[in-house]
Amino acid sequence: MYKIVRQFKAREWNRTRVIRTNLTLEEAQAWCRDPETSSSTCKGWHKRKYSEVVGPWFDGYEEVATRRRHRSFGRSW
Repeated sequence: MYKIVRQFKAREWNRTRVIRTNLTLEEAQAWCRDPETSSSTCKGWHKRKYSEVVGPWFDGYEEVATRRRHRSFGRSW
């Protein structure tokens, strides 16, 4: 599974925000190919206004680390 992470240029691209989660690789790649997912290529008025407020940004994707839970029933054999 993958998640969409918005990166902001607030001091060297170190600020992030999770936009969507539980996506397949194909869904995440399709999301990031959309021109509306970057301040430098978006055309919609609401995204341009958003860019004026927060500065440069873009959406990328990351694989979600899956952890297996281990249950302990109080026995140490």
